[in-house]
Amino acid sequence: MLNFGKFLNKKNIFAFVIFLILIAGGLFWWWQSNKEIKGSPDDYIIKETEEGTFVENKKAGLVVKVPEGWEVKKIKDIEEGSFIVQTSNIEGKRINDVLVPPLAQGCGIEIAINYKKLNFEEIEQDVKEIYWRLEVTDQKFERIIVDNKEALKNIVNAKRVGPMIGVYIPLSDKVYSFTLIWGPDEKEKCIQEFENFLETISIQ
Repeated sequence: MLNFGKFLNKKNIFAFVIFLILIAGGLFWWWQSNKEIKGSPDDYIIKETEEGTFVENKKAGLVVKVPEGWEVKKIKDIEEGSFIVQTSNIEGKRINDVLVPPLAQGCGIEIAINYKKLNFEEIEQDVKEIYWRLEVTDQKFERIIVDNKEALKNIVNAKRVGPMIGVYIPLSDKVYSFTLIWGPDEKEKCIQEFENFLETISIQ
């Protein structure tokens, strides 16, 4: 699938932007090429319970509930790890078996953790710089509350990747990110599922 996770410093761009430039496309997330790797895809554990399916990252103190009927997928090629939850009907262009936006149908949410201390102003500035590279046509920011913690919500549309919603929670020396994309006919359904998903987030 796509990769929406990982913060970089201001001299770098999203890992997925780099990836898609290399293989002809365009998307997302900051990547620190000169830093100690503090996470791993193996940090994420899938737990099946009577209450549903959960994704847990004990190292980062994160637990989220997977929307009912959705699938889960680890992103193995990202050094610090990224986790995707997606609808079973998700479709779009694939490059080397990686689904890249914009989607043709379905919903996808990426969960990622960056082990770096950033404030809201730094996050917003980095997001603006990244989407400028992706030919943004519309973008807005607002502060929301997730798990009783202040978060930054970014609603954006860009020519190269389509519409997205990102939610970023800076906490101590980490930034927790959750990014939604959707197919053109499923906006309302996907956004509602995303709102429900945000209510399941627990960060310790």
